[in-house]
Amino acid sequence: MLSFFTVDCLIFTFHDGKLKVLLTERNEYPYRDWWAMPGYFVNKDEEMEDAVNRIAYEHTGLKNIYLEQLAALAGLKRHPEGRILTVAYMALVRYDEVKHKIKPVTNYMRQAKWFDVHEVPELAFDHNEILRLGLDKLKRNLHYTMAPYELLPEKFTLTQLQQVYESILGETLDKRNFRKKMSNLGYLKELDEFQTGVSYRAARLYKLDKKKFLKLFS
Repeated sequence: MLSFFTVDCLIFTFHDGKLKVLLTERNEYPYRDWWAMPGYFVNKDEEMEDAVNRIAYEHTGLKNIYLEQLAALAGLKRHPEGRILTVAYMALVRYDEVKHKIKPVTNYMRQAKWFDVHEVPELAFDHNEILRLGLDKLKRNLHYTMAPYELLPEKFTLTQLQQVYESILGETLDKRNFRKKMSNLGYLKELDEFQTGVSYRAARLYKLDKKKFLKLFS
């Protein structure tokens, strides 16, 4: 039996130099044929943690991803059937770890697809608002959490790191100033490794020193 509230999953990744959000194409009313975030009703006898993991898996094919509660929304007009509370959760995933796993396993959704966060269409319900809330949270916490590094491979270039910052902020940063600032923070470890399999000059790789980061911001 279903309850009168839902769970919606806001899932971000970083790919091809852009921040992307995972959306699903709905296959039932209301909003049939619309794009939306993975989401559905919570069963009455289901714990919230179990519900969000179930719904994320059924609608995207993803398992064992960390979803953090973002917000609760209960506007009168957010659902055609009246006031239905939704609890939105947010996750950051590495593209290479999930790219072959994206596949809905429920008939409620036709397909799941990554969209550039700056090219998202009008979404079902109030999902554009949930996306805005998620982006605002990323912006506010950008310099104090490991969020940018949770989107990148374990080993990354400074260009990739700058692209993550620019995608979240929605603005272009000065390359020289950005690299100087990141170097001065002291928690990026320069590696004796370079990119492989690229047609241009391979860039040096870096990784996050988690101990130094946590010592600085804990």
